[in-house]
Amino acid sequence: MKEKIEVNIQVPNQTRYLGLIGKIGEDMARALKRYQGDREELAYHINLVLTEAMANAIRHANEGDPEKEVHITIAIRDNSLSIRVFDQGQGFDICELPSPDFKGLNEHGRGVYIIRALMDHVSYRRMKGGHVLEMIKNLH
Repeated sequence: MKEKIEVNIQVPNQTRYLGLIGKIGEDMARALKRYQGDREELAYHINLVLTEAMANAIRHANEGDPEKEVHITIAIRDNSLSIRVFDQGQGFDICELPSPDFKGLNEHGRGVYIIRALMDHVSYRRMKGGHVLEMIKNLH
């Protein structure tokens, strides 16, 4: 039987929920029975990309607006782990984001850089009511 799990989470647009959501993703990665790689490393990476993606959605897309929400889905299907972070913002072109300046104080773009480095597929697209950042990790 193939492993299929999906968790849907909706939280207020507040950074205090970053740790909670990161921990949920981390625990899901640790529970993967069929994953042959280092589960602890995968768990750390999933926590990191989740918190980076949520922080971007809260601070940039939703502009810190307490009336907005962030919706997250974490799904494990067959040989992949998929994370979707839905925001209610104006969006941006993920392909036009410049490489981060690791020497300077400007931190813009570091989160997306980290997400791209750790995940196998990353996309950001418009949908009804906002945008969705989709991140996929192949598990084979």
